Amino acid sequence: MSNPVLIEATRGPLVESFHTGSVAIVSATSGLLLAIGDTSHAVYPRSAIKSLQALPLIESGAADAYGYQDTEIALACASHTGTKRHTTVAEHMLTAAGLSEHDLGCGIHPPLGAKAAKDLWRSGGDANQLHNNCSGKHAGMLATARHLGQPIEGYWQADHPMQKRVHEILCELSGLELGSNVMGLDGCSLPNWAMPLETMATIFASLVTGTGKAAPHAEAYQRIMNACWKEPELVAGPGRADSIAMGHFPGRIFIKTGAEGVYCGGFPKLGIGFAVKIDDGTTRASAGTAMAIVERLIPEARDLMHRTIQKSWRGLKIGTIRTAPALTSALSQLKV
Repeated sequence: MSNPVLIEATRGPLVESFHTGSVAIVSATSGLLLAIGDTSHAVYPRSAIKSLQALPLIESGAADAYGYQDTEIALACASHTGTKRHTTVAEHMLTAAGLSEHDLGCGIHPPLGAKAAKDLWRSGGDANQLHNNCSGKHAGMLATARHLGQPIEGYWQADHPMQKRVHEILCELSGLELGSNVMGLDGCSLPNWAMPLETMATIFASLVTGTGKAAPHAEAYQRIMNACWKEPELVAGPGRADSIAMGHFPGRIFIKTGAEGVYCGGFPKLGIGFAVKIDDGTTRASAGTAMAIVERLIPEARDLMHRTIQKSWRGLKIGTIRTAPALTSALSQLKV
């Protein structure tokens, strides 16, 4: 099945580039509301499910044991840009549990944020694992393992009790076995299990409403969402879609990006979850598609972000990033 074009990039009067993909939108009570493209093919959710991976941090009692507040919980769900605040919170999470940056297993990369990278370069410092966009997630997992008396070494490996618990939660919420045949490693070396897009949307519909298979996790997940709404810039960073959407509409949209063109989220008051996958893995297209969904379901969000004007180095308008007719038409027919 060929997926339709969801996002177009124009230059002058012409469409210069385009991105195909698929979308699933699911109601917690009514089931599938909209399927665009192939929503049955298994895709890796990547970082879009960091909030699910953070459930053991809350449910084990580790967050309370180490005095974690909204800042720490939000960072545990983050794909952050490596600002000073991001790294400071990550370091505090580790210190509170008697750990350090050297205990992290996420690896090193420069800050994802251009300003954060420039600030680090100007300071003469070198990037370390705290700058990794997944350092908060890893710090939360380390704290959970420490609190439960589990080994710290190899906490990121699939056979460690920490990752086994995450796997159990994913199997429970998805209703799938999620065996080694669908397991890959994320960029931060953690295991990641592929599942159909429609399943991912269903999981988020359940999570944001605290119903269905997510009911046993309702209290913990509400705490996670509240933290991300309170500290949206810790979840991503300045100017990024996740932070913008949750910052503008706390309580109404929970949203998280994942690498390779994935986006997931939900609308608690509407009882709706969604999942997006862009075929070529382009973030500008996944963010554009996700924001188009936000605009459709939250009318006040119209033109919040996704129609991006492209400019030349002299500041002249040269084109736009816009929703393609197939996406616009499908969303206009969505009944909620």
